Amino acid sequence: MWRTILGIAAWLWLTITYGLISDSPDVGAALSDRFDQAWISVLVLICTFPVVVGVFVATAHSDLRRQYVRRALRSLGSIGALMAAMATFPLAMAPDPVTKGFRDFIGVPGKIVLGLLCLWSLGFALYGIGLALVHVLRTADIHELVPPSLAIVLSWELALLDVITGAYSGVPLLARVVFMMGAPVTVTALSFWEMRRLRQRHGLSLRQALRP
Repeated sequence: MWRTILGIAAWLWLTITYGLISDSPDVGAALSDRFDQAWISVLVLICTFPVVVGVFVATAHSDLRRQYVRRALRSLGSIGALMAAMATFPLAMAPDPVTKGFRDFIGVPGKIVLGLLCLWSLGFALYGIGLALVHVLRTADIHELVPPSLAIVLSWELALLDVITGAYSGVPLLARVVFMMGAPVTVTALSFWEMRRLRQRHGLSLRQALRP
């Protein structure tokens, strides 16, 4: 939660300080950019998930591997549900030649049901994107040390992506560098603090996670 709150606060500071939003169209564009960035973050997280979890499982003791793989199925289920929800939007926007026959077949009652399902999918997808980032795809179900580890890797990947794509081009160079590097640095610091609290309060360490 603290990682998310700090990220939103930093974005608001950058937006207000450098006047990236000056009128109502800018508000819509900024919100659209934030949604796109959140979805890209989820996609990067989904791609990073098998790598980090795979390394974690591979380095664990043989007695623990099957248990961790079984727990990972819950996170894979959340990925599947989120991707399925997002897939409904291209289908809903498909041109008439593709869907006209199906729409004629289901009639008006079917169209109403489909419309309600699309609205539900929209809320599910938006809520799911937020939950996926805050709870790091519920990878704590695998082990409590996986979410902070994933968060560290994800934050540096996204920072590199911002550098490559030239994000926040309207912001002065020094402020842009501080903002881009501040995110992974603070996420890394918070994640190590989280790991430290887990070790001190619950006796959860990397050695304990990998060895029975």
